Amino acid sequence: MSCSKNKAANKGILPDTSIYSSQNFSEKILDSTILANFYQKYHTDDSLQTQIMEFYKRRNYQYAWFDKNGITEASHIFYNQLQSFSSDFDDQSINTKLIDSLINIAHNEDKKVILPESETHKIEFLLTSNFFKYAEKAFGGIAKNTFDLEWFVPRKKKNFQILLDNIISNSKSKNLQYSINQYYTTLTSQLRNYKSIEKSGGFPKIVTLKKQIIMGESDTCLVALKAYLLMTGDIKTKDSTLIFDENLKTALKNFQNRHGLTESGILNKATIAELNIPIHDRISQMMVNLERLRWLPEEMEPNFLLVNIPEFKLHIFENGKPISQSKVVVGKMATQTSIFKGQLSTVVLNPYWGLPNSIVINEVLPKIKRNVSYLSKNNIEVFSKNSIIDPRNVNWNQYKTQVPYNFRQKPGKNNSLGKIKFLFPNNYNIYLHDTPAKSLFGETNRSFSHGCIRVENPKSLAEYILRNDAKWNSENIDNILKTDVEKRITVTPTLPVYLLYLTSWVAHDGNLHFRKDIYGHDKKLAFEIFAKEK
Repeated sequence: MSCSKNKAANKGILPDTSIYSSQNFSEKILDSTILANFYQKYHTDDSLQTQIMEFYKRRNYQYAWFDKNGITEASHIFYNQLQSFSSDFDDQSINTKLIDSLINIAHNEDKKVILPESETHKIEFLLTSNFFKYAEKAFGGIAKNTFDLEWFVPRKKKNFQILLDNIISNSKSKNLQYSINQYYTTLTSQLRNYKSIEKSGGFPKIVTLKKQIIMGESDTCLVALKAYLLMTGDIKTKDSTLIFDENLKTALKNFQNRHGLTESGILNKATIAELNIPIHDRISQMMVNLERLRWLPEEMEPNFLLVNIPEFKLHIFENGKPISQSKVVVGKMATQTSIFKGQLSTVVLNPYWGLPNSIVINEVLPKIKRNVSYLSKNNIEVFSKNSIIDPRNVNWNQYKTQVPYNFRQKPGKNNSLGKIKFLFPNNYNIYLHDTPAKSLFGETNRSFSHGCIRVENPKSLAEYILRNDAKWNSENIDNILKTDVEKRITVTPTLPVYLLYLTSWVAHDGNLHFRKDIYGHDKKLAFEIFAKEK
């Protein structure tokens, strides 16, 4: 981020008179030339210099962390937060040890300690510079453009100047935080829990020679399994027996649910593999997803749809709470579903499917070269400038990488989009839709599509979206679906749709979830987060 961008972002910020009053300002004044010496001594980059200079200019170079009585309570509260963040995220770039002894001396409650002015300068500037470093990391996220990480949900610029104003002027608050979102808060709590478990030795290894263990059977590994599930909260009471009982089956089902496995209640190969993932890897996974959660809005809209791609689920939120969920099929590795936010504006009953050129070239063209009747058998028509073309009159063998015609599949029960699609205009040609391939919803890993999202219960979704439109009750929708005539329905107001990529999160019921990194996005983001710190 360049210096000029920071200046533009902060331009026009005026002091808040509720904060910058005569009683809140410090009587201690800084010499502005001292800032230049500080920048040089601590190798402060241009963007951080801009933030610091902006802050002190608005204070007329008055101290922020000291007043006439010495170091303020706000400095102590902030420093505790700084230490907590450094501990939670193993962040060595914020050097808390550098000012630890100075803070302790300056905040000594047993006796008054008069610090030399050079030391108060050092504490003052170290606290301010570390605040901006901390705020950028804790609340803004990495500086790298998230578009490079396949994340196209817009990030809102956050004003850390205002946050610092509030911290230094409100020493009574013990939890001075920039609001991120509820998902960040709950996942951070689980991160601390897992780090505590790691310090205590981590999870026990689950080892058995059996291919699977079911209720009623016994095995020595069940002692370790029960200890593990007690740590994660899947089992509520301690049990050191070798018997696979009803309580263990229920706990195992909950574990399987939290990890996207088939909820069989059987200790099988797939479940053991998830159980034996090292706790360090789980901690890293949570930290990667906390980074993504920093990029989301502080508050989502009250009503919205959310597709979590690695979870293969669509969630409906109403008044800020999830009211239902359904299975979805998302893009496979070669044709990944993009991560972005849209506005659902149209429901289409009996849709046409306009085939993308990539599908025409790679899939359709080879088939019609073998037998042109493939098109009629699949209800696909070819047209150019709105004129239908007889495919039998075209020499298809002359085309290899580009076809000068458009292809579309007519409405019907075998249409690849099924009987309903949901449009939210975007640059990625992605939408939600029905599918005739219902069997895929029975799979655990549901990454099979060309990028669009297939919905398990499209009619229920349509009824929900159109619930406030009296013209489109269930019966009227059914009457259209019985035909093969396309009908487009405008959705007013539009409904926000988030397509996200979270492989670790805490659900509204308090359960911590993990999913596989199906596109390798975690691995790429982990490199950005951790590589520079090692």
